[in-house]
Amino acid sequence: MASPSDTTRSYRILFVCLGNICRSPAAEGIMRHLVEERGLTDLFVIDSAGTYGGHAGDLPDPRMRSHAARRGYSLEHRSRKITGEDFDRFDLIIGNVENLRRLAPDVDSLAKIHRMTEYNRHFLHDHVPDPYYSGADGFELVLDLLEDACDGLLCTLVDGNV
Repeated sequence: MASPSDTTRSYRILFVCLGNICRSPAAEGIMRHLVEERGLTDLFVIDSAGTYGGHAGDLPDPRMRSHAARRGYSLEHRSRKITGEDFDRFDLIIGNVENLRRLAPDVDSLAKIHRMTEYNRHFLHDHVPDPYYSGADGFELVLDLLEDACDGLLCTLVDGNV
């Protein structure tokens, strides 16, 4: 793992959910925010995608954007479907492990796939639930889980801490 002063190492992270309109763009926005706060933007490429392409070109769900904005996150990503090239382009692909494993083009790609909750330090959830059909509490829970996991991921990558 690199230290914050190690500018020779960069990290390319792709967050993935089903439609790329709730969880993954929120994870992208939170991670960008944390990286900017620590002055590490030059070390990271952060993006998000979905395993389903039906929302391609759409902004994140308005409810997620609203809840995220209240916490200081701007979610401006346009939805897109994950591609085979993403498995080559990114070091870490974080999302629904089962779906991503089916899409992985080779064994090396499988090693890049991780569950978001692997990085949680305060919440004991085995997955980040889809808030799309839930109310405000569902969006707030997702943001809580993602804030915890993104912080844990950043600390793991940059500081070597879990």
